[in-house]
Amino acid sequence: MSGRAAGPLARARARAAWGLIAPMALVLLAVAAWPLGRTVWLGFTDASLAGGGDAAFVGWENYYAVFDGQAFGVLADPQWWRAVANTLVFTAASVSLETVLGVLVALVLHRRFPGRAWVRAAVLVPWAIPTVVSAKMWAWMLNDQVGVVNAALLGLGLIDAPLAWTADPLLSMIAVIGVDVWKTTPFMALLVLAALEMLPRDIYEAARVDGIHPVRVFFRVTLPLIAPALVVAVVFRTLDALRVFDLVYVLTANSPATMTMSVYARRELIDFQAAGTGSAAATLVVFIIALIAAMILTAARLRGREGAV
Repeated sequence: MSGRAAGPLARARARAAWGLIAPMALVLLAVAAWPLGRTVWLGFTDASLAGGGDAAFVGWENYYAVFDGQAFGVLADPQWWRAVANTLVFTAASVSLETVLGVLVALVLHRRFPGRAWVRAAVLVPWAIPTVVSAKMWAWMLNDQVGVVNAALLGLGLIDAPLAWTADPLLSMIAVIGVDVWKTTPFMALLVLAALEMLPRDIYEAARVDGIHPVRVFFRVTLPLIAPALVVAVVFRTLDALRVFDLVYVLTANSPATMTMSVYARRELIDFQAAGTGSAAATLVVFIIALIAAMILTAARLRGREGAV
């Protein structure tokens, strides 16, 4: 096809795409614009849940301000920066483990074996359980007095005394990451499995005839072909992990060892009833998530261009 013919066709496809996207974009804008705008505005006021509806404009004081040589605001709070660090650690660890395990599970489910349909359905059960329900279930299982996890470890002789999984600073983060990996790995596996089902089988037949080792086939053929779907899955999970709230809050409440950015914003807004500070923290959460998402998508786009050269 010539360049002249491709130009109008590409523009027609772009217009059609925008026509299909526009209604949903308008609905999302109508639903999200007011709450987001209200949150951003409250972040510049001294609004308080205990102070009624009156709120005075205070500028950037909720974010950062210095009075009498002392810094105030979210950005001056060490607990905020610890929450940011906790969120990044949680996101990096959980998404990495879920990606690796999701690919392995998808490769197993992609093979033909008796009862495969039942196994596929069973694998999705953790993902189908509501997060609050699964978190509460695991909170009981990890209980240091009556939890089955400690009972199993004691029975196997792996520990000498019950472990406080949700109270110890290190173990609580491990527990939160472990529960999230248990729940969300099926989501990653589902997306990767969908990509595997779309791959042409003749490539693998040719590799088998040529005697290429399956591991080499995976890294040289399968992984590059499913990379676009894998990037989408990683982006979705990263954004979801960065805003995690319910899982962490149910398991460890406001513990500083596992407090995430969303839990911090909730504490400021509900526990301290500081709507201004809580809104400022929530705005920072949105900004950080948007920034990280843009970085991931930009890196994926640049990597895709390098691979196309």
